[in-house]
Amino acid sequence: MTEVNQPDKAARRRHGKTDAIDAEAAARAVLSGRATATAKTGDGPVEMLRLFKLAKGSAIKSRTQAINQLKRVLVSADAELRESLAGLSNPKLFKQCAELTDSGLPRPAGAARHTLRLLARRIQHLTQEISDLNTRITEAIKASTPGLLDVNGVGPDSAAALLIAAGDNPERLDSEASFAALCGTSPVEASSGKTQRRRLNRGGDRQANAALSRIVLSRLSWEAPSQDYVRRRIAEGKTRREIIRCLKRYVAREIYRLIAPTNTAADAMGPTRGAA
Repeated sequence: MTEVNQPDKAARRRHGKTDAIDAEAAARAVLSGRATATAKTGDGPVEMLRLFKLAKGSAIKSRTQAINQLKRVLVSADAELRESLAGLSNPKLFKQCAELTDSGLPRPAGAARHTLRLLARRIQHLTQEISDLNTRITEAIKASTPGLLDVNGVGPDSAAALLIAAGDNPERLDSEASFAALCGTSPVEASSGKTQRRRLNRGGDRQANAALSRIVLSRLSWEAPSQDYVRRRIAEGKTRREIIRCLKRYVAREIYRLIAPTNTAADAMGPTRGAA
C-alpha cells in the first residue's frame, strides 16, 4: 500500500476538488513514481495504543469538565453545605460529595446536593477508567517496543505518541532522518546574509513533536549531561530555542534506534543529516 500526500495546490485551484479528481490525482502520483512512501498499517500493538489513547483523551476531557461543573455548583450552593466542604483536597472533596444524601426538599438546596453527588460519582468513575487505560497503554508499549519506557524522560503518553507516529510498520521509515522529519524535528535552513542558522521544521506530526519537547524539558530539569550541553552551546552563542531544537533532534535519533532496530545498522552507515 502506498501513501499519497496532499495533491498539488495549484492543480487543485485549476481543476477544483471532487472525490473523482482526488482519486485520479492519487493514481497519477503512484504511477509516475512521485508517491513512494509506504502507508502505516493498523494491525498491531500500536493500533491498540492509538485506540486506548483516544479513549483516555476523551475521558480526561470529560473528567475535567465534570470537575469544573462540580466546583461551579459548589460555589452557588447553600452556605451550610459549602462550609462543610471547604478546605478539602480534590480527592476528599469528590469522596464527600459522592456520599451526600438527598435532603428530600424540592428546593435548589436539594437539587444542588443531588447534582454534586452525580458529578462526584462521574468523576470517580472516569478516574478509574483513566487508570485502567494507563495500565493498558503501558502494557501495549512494552509489547511493542521493550525498553522504550526505560529511556530518560520518556513516559507512557510520550512513548505512545511517538509509536503512533511511526505506526505498526516502522521499517517503512528509511532512516532516522526520515523519522525526525516525521516528528517535525528536522532542521530547516533559515540563514540570511552573514547569519547562518537553522530553525525547527514546523511540519510533521505535532503530537510526536510535543512528546519530544516534553522529553527534552524533563531532561533539562534533572539530567546533568543535558544541562552541561545547554551551558556549552550558550557559550558558543546559540539561543535556548536553537539548543532545544538540537536536543529534540538527538532524542528523535535515540528513540528511532528503539522503534526501528532493523533499520539502525543500515542507517548508522549512512550520513547523518541536520543534527547540529
